[in-house]
Amino acid sequence: QVQLVESGGGLVQPGGSLRLSCAGSGFTLEYYAIAWFRQAPGKEREGVSCISTTYGSTYYTDSIRGRFTISSDNAENTVYLQMSSLHPEDADVYYCATAWTCSWRGDEYDYWGQGTQVTVSS
Repeated sequence: QVQLVESGGGLVQPGGSLRLSCAGSGFTLEYYAIAWFRQAPGKEREGVSCISTTYGSTYYTDSIRGRFTISSDNAENTVYLQMSSLHPEDADVYYCATAWTCSWRGDEYDYWGQGTQVTVSS
């Protein structure tokens, strides 16, 4: 059974950092694309970053480029999102999801985690 479990969210001050983890089970993560999306209540879901180990590719949306870094640990079957210089507008529930290739379209992803809350506030 394919499962994705996010962790690492929490409360951080503006300018601070967090590292989110997305642990996969039931499949070999390195053969798929893993993306991070975020969504706040009443807002549309937004693709944040994606990694495709197969193609050696990483993608970032403009609003977080240079502040967030996506990486993978194939031995741990886990993808990370290192978030730095966090802004209040980065506060959302962050989800990881898996698909065959990277895309900003959420409907192209087959499996989703339950989400982890990121709060940026002083």
